[in-house]
Amino acid sequence: MSSYYVKHVSSSLNLDDASAILEHALKIAFENKLLPLAVSILDSGGNPIAFKRQDGCGIMRIDIATGKAWGALGMGISSRTIRDRLADRPSFQSALAACSQGRFVPVPGGVLICNSDSIVIGAIGISGDASDKDEFCAIEAIKRHKLISHPEEPITHWQEASL
Repeated sequence: MSSYYVKHVSSSLNLDDASAILEHALKIAFENKLLPLAVSILDSGGNPIAFKRQDGCGIMRIDIATGKAWGALGMGISSRTIRDRLADRPSFQSALAACSQGRFVPVPGGVLICNSDSIVIGAIGISGDASDKDEFCAIEAIKRHKLISHPEEPITHWQEASL
């Protein structure tokens, strides 16, 4: 019998997978010559697992990236979908921001990470370039790690997005 009295708690997304997705995102950003990015990965309970802020990235970017991921988890849909569905409902957007203690950023770049059964196991948020470019990196990083993203594809012409 073990003398340990503390039990290990299972996480929906482990550190190795989160770190690999994060590194894929930064590699994709480099390959596509994007501006410096901040990347935040949360498990399905909203707990931070991994994050990085590249040199030259603004100091608010990690908070923005986390807010994109948090909002996606909180609503169960991507931050792009949140933006699109709530475009005509600013009062509801304000209410969501208030009840999330300001951790709600309804612009593209917050993408759900799903397992092979399409169950949400976490979310990635990216900030630093145009939101559609941030989202592209998130989606492609999840795909490179052989998981499923929501949304499954970036918008067409993502590379034409500007700040």
